Amino acid sequence: MSARARVLLARKVTPAAEERARRDFDTLVADHDLSTDEAIEAAARHQAVAMVIGASVKLDAAAAARLPHHVKIVANTSVGYDHMDAEAVKARGIIVTNTPDVLTDCTADLAFMLLLAACRRAHEYDALMRKGWRIKTGFSEWLGMKPSGKTLGIVGMGRIGRAMADRARGFGMRVLYHNRSRLPAELEKGAEYFESMEAMLPHCQILSLHLPAGGGTLMTREAFALLPKGAVFVNTARGALVDEDALIEALKSGHLFAAGLDVFRKEPDYDTRFAELPNVFLTPHVASATQETRDAMAMLALDNVAAVCAGRPALTPV
Repeated sequence: MSARARVLLARKVTPAAEERARRDFDTLVADHDLSTDEAIEAAARHQAVAMVIGASVKLDAAAAARLPHHVKIVANTSVGYDHMDAEAVKARGIIVTNTPDVLTDCTADLAFMLLLAACRRAHEYDALMRKGWRIKTGFSEWLGMKPSGKTLGIVGMGRIGRAMADRARGFGMRVLYHNRSRLPAELEKGAEYFESMEAMLPHCQILSLHLPAGGGTLMTREAFALLPKGAVFVNTARGALVDEDALIEALKSGHLFAAGLDVFRKEPDYDTRFAELPNVFLTPHVASATQETRDAMAMLALDNVAAVCAGRPALTPV
């Protein structure tokens, strides 16, 4: 294909990535994150061979069937691609790519921030200070949980789960994990494997999710009940993994000490009951939101486009 292949940039990306897209390709640049219908229409109008998309372009089987015949690659700008039916897209002969690796550290950093903030009651302390403080915090009041030395359970020991375990070791934590299969010893680094998540949960003083959606609701009322009383729950994976009613009940009842949440079942119109709970630390799905990481994610998507347009294999195919 021509070096000036026609590309649709269907989401707002960082300035550096947009500059590259304009320089290297004949690029139609959207001024906002396009919807599914807008993206399909724009791809057809521009005769695009490549679509660079984000989560607002939801390619289910019906939408995949409507993709223009000239589209050769759909380059997703995140590692997660649960907003599309990748198999349906690939069945059209279209290559699908994502962006693994480049967001591992930032996601683990934010997950560990949520862990610390939940354990140490950061939301409550911050709220107190913003109201002017003005009250004494007694010796036995406003007490958090010491995260150092606790037992951390990780569900999903892929790249991000392993990066989370590395950070936990720096705090002297015992690391347990549940995964589809056991890791080789050099990747485990002493973490203890549980074939069953249910068997692991009673041992987890802190639990952190690091797996993709698609397998249904993982954290049910029964699963939360298996955690020891006073446990902390962290989720930077996907909101669809969690029964949010059950989580709210566990937080209100005191069965869970606290939670740190970056993802929700509905975004951005999340369940605002979480905001009413003092023992929840909330962030708006921003685990990868650093300049360096968002640049790298968009650039990897464009690297995949460049490879396919040059007749080479995609770098990170789904």
